[in-house]
Amino acid sequence: MSKNTLFTGAGTALITPFNESGVDFEALGNIIDFQIDNSIDALIICDTTGEAATMPDKEHLSVIEYAVKKTAGRVPVIAGTGSNDTAHCVELSKEAENLGADGLLISTPYYNKCTQKGLMMHYDKVMEKTNLPIILYNIPGRTGMNYKIETIKELAKADQIVAVKEASGDIAYLTDLVHDVPEIDVYSGNDDMIVPLLSLGGKGVISVLSNVCPKETHDLCQKFFDGDVAGSFKLQMDYLNLIHALFIDVNPIPVKTAMNLMGLCGGMLRLPLCEMEEKNLAVLKNAMAECGLI
Repeated sequence: MSKNTLFTGAGTALITPFNESGVDFEALGNIIDFQIDNSIDALIICDTTGEAATMPDKEHLSVIEYAVKKTAGRVPVIAGTGSNDTAHCVELSKEAENLGADGLLISTPYYNKCTQKGLMMHYDKVMEKTNLPIILYNIPGRTGMNYKIETIKELAKADQIVAVKEASGDIAYLTDLVHDVPEIDVYSGNDDMIVPLLSLGGKGVISVLSNVCPKETHDLCQKFFDGDVAGSFKLQMDYLNLIHALFIDVNPIPVKTAMNLMGLCGGMLRLPLCEMEEKNLAVLKNAMAECGLI
């Protein structure tokens, strides 16, 4: 049985709209309202999709603060505070807690990586200094390392470790995780694996797709929970081409492009991310047109 569930259903890994001056907070506010008005279940701010790696701490924390205030308790706000420097991760996590975030999303350390022992020590340090529930973030394609199931099982003994965002794309690993560590929630980090994870007992998705289709992504999960598995599967298949197109270039390049095409003001990309190549843009536009988005 899972403990302290932060949300059930679809949480959006929210983009951060940038302009020449920095963060476009007016656009961010409109995006947050669009998400909540379209039934999203949670907002995840300043993670991979939010380009947190490009943000100085002051800007990073200002986005968390704004999101908490703008959301005003309507849905949970989960702050990305991962870092490859444990001390830095601790400081970001403490500040996010002070700013009113409902939870933390913390990835495995990247670049310098670490052993599984070091990984456990990394989270122990965060838990020593904060009280917020923590979602572990497994994304080996970005960080170059993976949690062992035994490591997650050990970490899950702490009350603060409540969930995993699993983005390895490895269905065998995902199956073992849900089976072997039932005391924590599991969210899909891949939009093309929402129904497979829900069928294993997962709690939902932390989604890129829901930036442009929040209602549909929410409904995909809710139909499954309501027993309409066929309806849930149909939505997964209906949006599969769009899901693939949203990852035809490095995330969040396609999704910010899609939002701009929809008039949702996704804003600028920050280097080293750059505009899509024309051939990939054509694929994205076709997939969006199939779904009636443009």
